[in-house]
Amino acid sequence: MRKLQVQGVHHITLMGADRQTSIDFWEGVLGMPFIFDQPNLDDPKQGHLYFDPGDGRLITIFTSEDRKPDPTRTSTDVGCVHHIAFAVSQATFWQAVERLDERGIENTGPKDRGFMDSIYFNDPLGLTIELASYRFVPPEGCREADVMIEAHRLRVERGDHHIDRIHLADAIERLVARRHQSLSASRAPADPYS
Repeated sequence: MRKLQVQGVHHITLMGADRQTSIDFWEGVLGMPFIFDQPNLDDPKQGHLYFDPGDGRLITIFTSEDRKPDPTRTSTDVGCVHHIAFAVSQATFWQAVERLDERGIENTGPKDRGFMDSIYFNDPLGLTIELASYRFVPPEGCREADVMIEAHRLRVERGDHHIDRIHLADAIERLVARRHQSLSASRAPADPYS
């Protein structure tokens, strides 16, 4: 038996209300360009809107003019989506509360997640949205996931409760030592001031 190896998220499709609510939220609040519009090929009575979240992937929304927004929190039963997280820069993250407040959108304010910062709020249909910003930049040739797995290993080795900044810094140092060559005889820490 062999795996079906995935290579990333292709798209996420959500059930929306009317067309304009989707455009106003996904492009007007989150800044995702509205890039494609066609009927839902499985149900032509519905629209199918496509938005670009910034990484070349897609968020798509099925819309119908007979559905109205309901801000009641979406189900968190087993098998349901709890929330969708979108990456933002630190510059955008630290402006998010002010920009959400300008629109009267209730939010959690910044949450310290150790390896990232998060803010949560609900879309007009009750789906929780997270704005997430990593606290690190991966070294050249590495992905965020490479740093995260190395930081996890360090956290477990040290018996710490959760990943924090020290694990990230040490993970990045380990990855650089492994992936980037050096002419030095020793790459051990040194003190040139003593």
